[in-house]
Amino acid sequence: MAIGITAKDLRKTYTSPPPTAAGGRGFGARAGRRGPKPKYEVRALDSLSLEVAAGEIFGLLGPNGAGKSTTVGVLTTRVRPTSGQAWIGSHDVWRESVAVKRLIGVVPQRPNLDLALTAREVLTFHGAYFGVSAAERTRRAQDLLERFQLTDRADQLLLGFSGGMLQRLSIARAMMHEPKVLFLDEPSAGLDPQTRLLLWDLVRRDNERGTTILLTTHNMEEADALCSRVAIVDHGRLIALGTPQELKRSVPGGFLVRVHLDAFPSGLLDRFEKIAGVTEVRAAAGEGSVDLYADRGGALVPEIARLASEASVEIRDMRISEPSLENLFLHHTGRSLRD
Repeated sequence: MAIGITAKDLRKTYTSPPPTAAGGRGFGARAGRRGPKPKYEVRALDSLSLEVAAGEIFGLLGPNGAGKSTTVGVLTTRVRPTSGQAWIGSHDVWRESVAVKRLIGVVPQRPNLDLALTAREVLTFHGAYFGVSAAERTRRAQDLLERFQLTDRADQLLLGFSGGMLQRLSIARAMMHEPKVLFLDEPSAGLDPQTRLLLWDLVRRDNERGTTILLTTHNMEEADALCSRVAIVDHGRLIALGTPQELKRSVPGGFLVRVHLDAFPSGLLDRFEKIAGVTEVRAAAGEGSVDLYADRGGALVPEIARLASEASVEIRDMRISEPSLENLFLHHTGRSLRD
């Protein structure tokens, strides 16, 4: 039976920097420094609440640093939240962490496989860790190797595997104990288009078996293609939630026309707002650009050019985007999902 995921008012504040940001190169790096240690505080999650239905593919969409990986860390028992609660099915993530770990499979953003093992050994060792019998883990390993197209390299060391092969093996490993919930953190990052499509097909097939899947991504196409619902997050907060179709329809006008100008004379934005079909105009992030949300795209170009010419303003660039999750994010934050 499929189970869902619940997160309520999750907050996470990091009060110590990661090793690479600590500012030192060795044990004596702080020698000679005086004064109090500077305060470090980064709020990764800010009252984030989510409800993932049993058996759905749910996407967390947002730019780097939005809090996606921290959310996955909390839900998979790896990151203790500052406050808030989370459940996998009926199990409290932190009070019943052992039970939760048996129910979930986790694929981290970067493969963490033992390169000194063969692909088959990676799978069978993982099965043994979860108490799967010898005969059953041998059967499951062979089945997964075939499903993930790794049979020809099954008994070779991972040292010679490509990035796509390592990612496929990481997902196969996470499925080895047949989890009820699968977490995929940026599953297609860095993959070529062919491997990405294969990966998407494998994710869909596992979902058809009843697995609840939560994936994080900053790839709008991936969220659109795979997810039944998407939560768009930024700075640890929920910005929008719904099906990809609902979210795209929620963008004012749908189409986005971004115009880069060499100047912003008084009244030009007001004149843009009066163009037929334009629903909203706002200054965009970045000097000299303006976003026009409208019910059409290319048909607006002549009128935009005419108004700019009358105001003695030069158009440096103009880009038209059809309704998309990217446009929705731009509308709410003024910056790209890729920033």
